[in-house]
This record gives sequence, C-alpha cells and structure tokens, in this order.
Amino acid sequence: MKKSLLLSSLFVASLSQAFDFGSALSAGADLLQEKKTPTPSPTKSSQTTSLSNATVASGLKEALSSGVAYAVKTLSQDGGYLASAVKIPLPDNLAKAESLIRKAGGGKMADDFIRSMNSAATQAAPKTAAIFADSIQKMSLDDAKKILAGGNEAATDYFKKTSNTSLKAAIKPIVQESMKSNNVAAYYDKVNAFYKNNVQEMVQSSGLMAMAKNYGADAYIPSASESNLDDYVTQKALDGLFRMIATKESQIRQNPVAQTTSLLKKVFGN
Repeated sequence: MKKSLLLSSLFVASLSQAFDFGSALSAGADLLQEKKTPTPSPTKSSQTTSLSNATVASGLKEALSSGVAYAVKTLSQDGGYLASAVKIPLPDNLAKAESLIRKAGGGKMADDFIRSMNSAATQAAPKTAAIFADSIQKMSLDDAKKILAGGNEAATDYFKKTSNTSLKAAIKPIVQESMKSNNVAAYYDKVNAFYKNNVQEMVQSSGLMAMAKNYGADAYIPSASESNLDDYVTQKALDGLFRMIATKESQIRQNPVAQTTSLLKKVFGN
C-alpha cells in the first residue's frame, strides 16, 4: 500500500517608394545606365540547368550511396544505435510509464530491453546496404533536377517517401532474425509483465485517474503495450539509417570538403 501511494504521489507530482526620378532621366541616360549595369553572376541553379538529367541523377545517386555507406558504417559499430542520436527508445506506451517502471524497481529490465532492441538494429544494419543500393539505382531521372533544387535533405526525403514501404518489407526479416539472437521479445515480455503486475493497476485506479484528470494529465497514463514489436524495431532501425543518410547528404550539399569526387563537385559545387 505504501509503495502504491508513493508511486501515485510521484506520478501526479511529475505531471507556451523608392524615389521615382520620372522624367528627370532622359532616354539616353536610361540607355547609358543600362549599359553600366553589370551582368549578374550565374547562380548555382542556373549553372546546374546546363547539366544533363543523367549527370544530375548520377550525382544524386552517388551522394545517396555515400550517405548509405556512412550510415551503415556508423550504425554497424558496437553500440552504433545505443550510443547515438538515433537510439531506439521504449515503445510509446511503455515509454510513458518508464519513470514509474524505474521507480518501482524495473530499471534494469527497461535497460536490458532497450539494449536488446538497439543491438538488434546494429546487427541488422550492415545487411541493409545491398537493399539500399538497389533502391538508389531505381531513382527516376524525371525527379532528379527537382530533388537537386530542393533542401539539404531533399534526396533523402524523396528516398524515404518512395522506398520506405519496400525497404521496410525487405529489411524486416533481417531485423526479426537479429531480434531473435538478441532475445528482444523475452526482454519485452519481462518489462510488459512487470508493468502490468506492478504499475498498471495503480495508475488505472479510479482515485489516481481522478487526480490525474484534475492535473490535465490523464492522456499520459499508459496502457499495456500490445503493439507489434517487429514493426516497431524495424521502423526505428530504418528511421535511424535515414537520419544518418540525411546528415551525409546535407554535408555534401553544403561543404565542399565533403564533395570528394569530381561528379559530386560538378553537381553540388558552387
């Protein structure tokens, strides 16, 4: 009882015009002024319009290939996901209860589960390179110039939009295999069972619900997770790869030092 009251208290406590010269200038003066006006230097956009679609597409594919190589190498290292900005967290509904789970003594279980998901993604990462390479080669020539004229992550965004579903289907079996070898499901079951047995009844009690509603926090009271774990880890693993690819693409677009080949310099150079 004391434990439930303590957790309840902790939970509730933790819960914005230009001057017109007109006729003052003669026609001859106008002509003279026009001749003196320097021709503006060509912009990056006007320079790239002279490139063929094939050259632009090849440059984009090379940039994406470079991004994939960077992402796969970085995330394939020991702790690649776990120690990075793309670390995979607890699934959303368990994440809402993470602080309560930890305060109830389930911290090690949560850590083991998080570590197992990230280890599975790290183990799967190098096996995705060939799948990404195949998708890159299928990029349409028609969209190449539009992508080049877009933002710093335009190619990656296009790649995500057009290939995410097929990539997910192709990568999911790889992630599932890695999840088995890292006992992800077992750790998930432990955390979920701990939540149900030690936290869920307390947070869903009518008294606590009433107090939470008074604080406007009832939307954050979690429920037991019944989501598809395979899909969750697969999508998070993909999200991490895409984010790393986007980082590399942005570097290539902005930093001449990252334009390491003549083709990248031709397509992305200023």
